[in-house]
Amino acid sequence: MKYNAHEYQKYATDFILAHPACCLMLDMGLGKTVITLSALWDLLLDEFAVGRVLIIAPKRVAATTWPQEIEKWEHLTGITYSVVMGTEKERRAALIKPAFIYIINRENVAWLVEIGYFRFDMVIVDELSSFKSYQSKRFKALRKVRGSVKRIVGLTGTPGNLMDLWAEIGLIDKGERLGRFITRYREAYFVPDKRNQMVIFSYRPKEGAEEEIYDRISDICISMKARDYLQMPDLIVSDVEVAMSEAEKKKYDQLKSDLVLPMDDGDIDAASAVGLSNKLLQMANGACYDENGKVKKIHDRKLDALEDLIEAANEKPILIAYWFKHDRDRLIERFGAVPIDTAEDIEKWNRGQIPVAIIHPASAGHGLNLQSGGNHLVWFGLTWSLELYQQCCARLYRQGQEHTVTIQHIITKGTIDEDVIRSLMAKNCTQEAIMAAVRARIGGSVESRDDVYRI
Repeated sequence: MKYNAHEYQKYATDFILAHPACCLMLDMGLGKTVITLSALWDLLLDEFAVGRVLIIAPKRVAATTWPQEIEKWEHLTGITYSVVMGTEKERRAALIKPAFIYIINRENVAWLVEIGYFRFDMVIVDELSSFKSYQSKRFKALRKVRGSVKRIVGLTGTPGNLMDLWAEIGLIDKGERLGRFITRYREAYFVPDKRNQMVIFSYRPKEGAEEEIYDRISDICISMKARDYLQMPDLIVSDVEVAMSEAEKKKYDQLKSDLVLPMDDGDIDAASAVGLSNKLLQMANGACYDENGKVKKIHDRKLDALEDLIEAANEKPILIAYWFKHDRDRLIERFGAVPIDTAEDIEKWNRGQIPVAIIHPASAGHGLNLQSGGNHLVWFGLTWSLELYQQCCARLYRQGQEHTVTIQHIITKGTIDEDVIRSLMAKNCTQEAIMAAVRARIGGSVESRDDVYRI
């Protein structure tokens, strides 16, 4: 296929060529893969600036998306690649296969470094946000060999919050802009927020810290939002509220206050704050696992509301996001919903053959195109993860979608649902601030449109 690059794509490719260490914060649907591969072709086969490139990506993207993109575009002819996945024997064989580009899933980065076969002069980190934890094995492994790499590019659509940026940008510039040590970074830009005596649970930015951090990283980062450069459809976001009965709410409040709810044949209990959060989310959805792993039904409020939404759709396809396995089971039982699990499921959905589909946000991530099958997404159960939330929404709201996209959250009033949706929206504002601070300015680009309607 012939590649007719948009101006913003040419700009981003040139940015990679001009900056040995850089980060591209590109919104979903802007073509970050072909942008990067275009730069790699020049570096490998025109300038001869690099000889062996390592691409680190999520498992499914490493196995399918990058190889497909290399083979898809005419202008990339001459680039050879090897996918370093499978058993250890298969991975070792892939590493010694002659190629320009080696593609590995992020779970195997630590293994690659440990076996002493990290021999690359350029690294591409697809979804840089997955390296935001400076305590993770993958971060420590890549940081260990960062000094041997001449060029590095970080790709992400969701760069994370201000604290996450230390690890992400640190891998790119070796700590030059935000410092080499997390403790000094925290001391310089943050103050303790939530704490219990000497134990600090979270930090908040000092006054003016955001602007200073953005200014420090802006020379090696560019950001682009899809709506600035593509003709994106309108997006309508709304909440559908349901309410528990007094008896149901009493059970919810008892679990929240006592961390235990006595039930026949097995109590519902929470041993920690994280455990309590999960239990409360389950109860808000209408069912909960007890201490024996059995499902205890609490209510059908969300299922009833969803039935109304399905009926109102008038046989148009609906995609439903769920979080817990018992939610999946209840959705299948009540509506005959079809899980989107395999490539065949994706094809059927995109052909309009699945009227009610369900998907888990963790499996609806990078490289999954569902925009041809429908334009209505309902969140039956919410997630605290902003990245998973945004990635799941972007399966329908992306380039190629021909209709206005509707996203609805079913929220149980007076429950943790309200906290989650408030947090997601607040974190999204922080993301917008980060993106805006380093947003690329390109002559002739489409002006940002106010095309998101919050009802």
